[in-house]
Amino acid sequence: MIDLKSIGLGWMRKEAASGRMSRREFIQIAGAAGVTVAAADFMFAKAAKAAPNKGGHFIQALTGGGTKDVLDPAQTLDSYMINVSFGQLRNNLTEIAPDGSLIGELATEWEGLDGGKRWVFKIRSGVTFHNGKSLTPEDVVASFNHHRGPDSKSAASGLVKQIVEVKADGDNVVFDLEAGNADWPFIVSDYHLVICPANADGTMDWQSGTGTGSYKLESFEPGVNTRVIRNENYWKEGRAHFDSAENLFIPDAGARANALITGSLHAYSNLDLKTVGLMGRDPNIQIFPITGNKHAVLPMHVDTAPFDNLDVRLALKYAINREELVSKILRGQGEVGNDSPIGPANAYRATPEELPQRPYDPDKAKFHLKKAGLDSLKVQLSLADTAFEGAIDAGSLYAEAAKPAGIEIEVVREAEDSYWDNVWLKKPWCGGYWGGRPTEDWMFSQVYQAGADWNETKWANPRFNELLIQARSELDEKKRRDMYVEMQIICSEDGGALIPIFMAYTHAASTKIALPEQLANNWELDGHKNVERWSMA
Repeated sequence: MIDLKSIGLGWMRKEAASGRMSRREFIQIAGAAGVTVAAADFMFAKAAKAAPNKGGHFIQALTGGGTKDVLDPAQTLDSYMINVSFGQLRNNLTEIAPDGSLIGELATEWEGLDGGKRWVFKIRSGVTFHNGKSLTPEDVVASFNHHRGPDSKSAASGLVKQIVEVKADGDNVVFDLEAGNADWPFIVSDYHLVICPANADGTMDWQSGTGTGSYKLESFEPGVNTRVIRNENYWKEGRAHFDSAENLFIPDAGARANALITGSLHAYSNLDLKTVGLMGRDPNIQIFPITGNKHAVLPMHVDTAPFDNLDVRLALKYAINREELVSKILRGQGEVGNDSPIGPANAYRATPEELPQRPYDPDKAKFHLKKAGLDSLKVQLSLADTAFEGAIDAGSLYAEAAKPAGIEIEVVREAEDSYWDNVWLKKPWCGGYWGGRPTEDWMFSQVYQAGADWNETKWANPRFNELLIQARSELDEKKRRDMYVEMQIICSEDGGALIPIFMAYTHAASTKIALPEQLANNWELDGHKNVERWSMA
């Protein structure tokens, strides 16, 4: 008897759903595996019914946008442009699949040589840009070089600085790195490292918005609206189901909810958790949280007083009631953080025995203030709800919890639409969030490595940076894990990042929208690929 699992029941369902496998073929294969005709017929009907509908105009509300948004992937900062640039207009060499595995996107295969110092990617043939130009290895080289060099202001500079040379070699692109990096195929899936066409002079054309993605740019009004239309020549089968899509920037959670309830929207993320229960009673709305590595952070600039004092940082870390934030801000949709960015979906996350949970302890906070030579402390914390869901309320709870420790926190409410331009990376203490990254090296390189453009705490720990380089090329799993655990401990005990909570991605969508069976958890909105993967019901 044929083992149905060995030939792939999931594959058969996908073939039936896409129309590539007939009812007769499905029943024959399933019958050879011992499935009755009636059962196989039911399975086929269910799979065929799940085939996505083509057509319709999809409207969604996104957060994290602003009037200074640009189409340059090097300057992509937050959810709005990630979804538009990475999820709709362009593709990467590799892609994180909904099940968390790494699959090829514009690269069909790759190979690591010389202990991971050299990586060779074979570029997919037959792919065209929106303007009709064929994809070539030279486009990939230009796209990566856009983020490199001493004058680059790319947010991905911390990732690509390890590249010694990137070059085209026939149908391949070859990366030579300064040291071995086993995670390089994951890193090239970063949303900054999308592929755009090369100009005649070898630079990258990002200004036109042209890419190889599922949708083509129709109009772009920064901080307001972006319209796209389906790429009829999209190279991925079974994707890009909507005729067109509209991306609205709506920073207010209440306004997003009202727009969905009244039918002006089809979907949005980052729900107001105080009203989720009420919205869930609406028969026309589907609510779905996704658990991943998303976490809130309150980064302190360690080069600015009083945060340049380790004992002040520790006092502030002991003065926050993390359990209260999970209960009152997240409504249970998450877990406490421990001042390390490595989350539940990472492979090398430290255990509670390796990194004991830091509790709420006002007396311990007082102890560290005294060690810093202070009897009390008064500081400003800049926040806006775009920083993370419920940030203003979280700041108020934190301020109350810190009072018994002799710490007065003044929560400064900043403008929502200019927060990421005028506050984040600029104010010495503010709020933010990270979607997390699939690998430890990726998260640490982009945000915690000394000199990285997104090092939001301006932290530079010599031991941490030494371990970061060593762990990249360490092939022994136990040794590699030990290094990443030590780095998490250093982050928690010395770093300027106060990470109080890990948050579920929260979403609401109209029942007019059909969702895939499995949703990605590496980012919100199905890994920011929702416009490509979803369809009308």
